[in-house]
Amino acid sequence: MAASMHGMWSSRLMFILATAGSAVGLGNIWRFPYVAGENGGGVFVLTYLLCILLIGLPILISETLLGRAGRQSPINTMRTLTARSGVSSLWQVIGWMGVLAGFMILSFYAVISGWILAYLLEMARGSYALIAAWLGGLAGSAPPASDGASAEAAFASLINNPYRVVGWYSAFMLITFWIAARGVGRGLELAVRYLMPALFFLLLALVAWAALTSGHFQAGLAFLFSFKAEQFSGDAILMAMGQAFFTLSLGMGAIMAYGAYLPDRVHIVGSCATIALLDTGVALLAGLVIFPLVFANGLDSGEGPGLMFVTLPIAFGQMPGGQLFGLVFFLLVTFAAITSAISILEPALAWLVEKLQVSRPLGAALVGGMAWLVGLGSAFSFNLLADFQLFPGLTFFDTMDFVANNILLPLGGMLIAIFASWKLSRGLLAEQIGVSPVTRIWLFLARFVAPAGVAFVFIMFLAG
Repeated sequence: MAASMHGMWSSRLMFILATAGSAVGLGNIWRFPYVAGENGGGVFVLTYLLCILLIGLPILISETLLGRAGRQSPINTMRTLTARSGVSSLWQVIGWMGVLAGFMILSFYAVISGWILAYLLEMARGSYALIAAWLGGLAGSAPPASDGASAEAAFASLINNPYRVVGWYSAFMLITFWIAARGVGRGLELAVRYLMPALFFLLLALVAWAALTSGHFQAGLAFLFSFKAEQFSGDAILMAMGQAFFTLSLGMGAIMAYGAYLPDRVHIVGSCATIALLDTGVALLAGLVIFPLVFANGLDSGEGPGLMFVTLPIAFGQMPGGQLFGLVFFLLVTFAAITSAISILEPALAWLVEKLQVSRPLGAALVGGMAWLVGLGSAFSFNLLADFQLFPGLTFFDTMDFVANNILLPLGGMLIAIFASWKLSRGLLAEQIGVSPVTRIWLFLARFVAPAGVAFVFIMFLAG
């Protein structure tokens, strides 16, 4: 089969690192550990792993094989595959939904990532004890950010200032566009070749540090892994199913785009299983970094997003070597954000290059400019447009989040599984993953179990 016009991954390892980088994002760092600990610990983790096997992995395999079969952007891949399989052209909506969802997610994901860059700089400058002052523009006049009030004031002073938010948001977008513009070999692969091993190394180093210095490592282990059946409920099952789907970056076209660059010789099922294991491992290890620090300082483990920007800064401000620990932590989170962002951008960029026959740098500039403009609405949702609502109770940021994550991604993932298992021609299917007992198991899960699971999550989310 011909190679993609955009380039190819040089090896199976590069595909695994890139796709794991797409899957490993901010949700792995703060959301999964908290949700697991609060909803049954070990019971939730086991349920989540089961959902990964039954829902996440089958759709991951489906999206990857579609990408490799089409060798183009998600939009043109679906156009090609519907024609070759002799099915309705309406199935092409999968590609459009993925590109649109990725575009919308990037617009608000980059805003949060900009906050991370701001915190990283303060750590690197050695001024963490005065982070409230620096971020608020009042250098030298604020107390150390080692208590709740000053940590919350530091965060508020950042997100309430539109100039600072847009500045950091723009800086993160520029990093993302620069990497994407360099292409598969010199951009995407070069980034994940160094960023992903560095991310894993930093994470393991932080786990070791937490185990040796916090004095509460056992409490963190118990929070995540002890079986707390009384905290496990129907809502917990729904959360585990949703997390299994969303954590792997499914339905937004990123996996399909990366699959298009996968060499024919690489075994899809084994590679996807490795990616799912890496993604889950990062989430669990992140919990072993975060919660020993939280418990050691008597802080609230249920802060959600505030865990990263309020709770943890308090812990760093109170612990020996907190500045260095905090620097390494925010560097880790920055790497996770970058590898996810470049994958989210890739579907739209690949399509524009194919559509207009322009160079990747020009395509990145065009897509980047449009994404940056849309993202300003999310950047201003915390300050200038805080009182503006596109829909009742939803700011611009909230609307982008709700439409992309609760509507486009579940629908896209469900349709991907159905198309790959029911509609794709048998010849193309056998060409991509062969015929074996493992293939038959995937076919059953992709046809019946995964779509039903995603549909259930989708309906329950919409029902509130």
